[in-house]
Amino acid sequence: MSIQRHITNHRLSEAVVANGFIFLAGQVPSIDTPDAEAQTVDVLKQIDKLLAELGSDKSKILEATIYLTDLANYDALNRAWDAWVPAGHAPARACVKADIANPNWLVEIKLTALA
Repeated sequence: MSIQRHITNHRLSEAVVANGFIFLAGQVPSIDTPDAEAQTVDVLKQIDKLLAELGSDKSKILEATIYLTDLANYDALNRAWDAWVPAGHAPARACVKADIANPNWLVEIKLTALA
């Protein structure tokens, strides 16, 4: 079995491809705004970019785990998510409240997709 690691450092790989699956590390916002919807849109754009670089796309996402620092942002997250997910391709999904490494990040998304 071949394992390919992409965008790596001593601590993590942003993506690992193995056996036809793509495992993304938790993706966090690259923008500094207190707007959870804008942060979610930013994270989803990063996911689109990573998947495209690996020959995949959001229609091939199998599962996603979403971490929110405050469940009051759940509706804002869902507005961005619902506009992004292709009709008929909603993945299995969990959303939990969690402390995230950087207090300015309101959302983090980790997922698995087909290559």
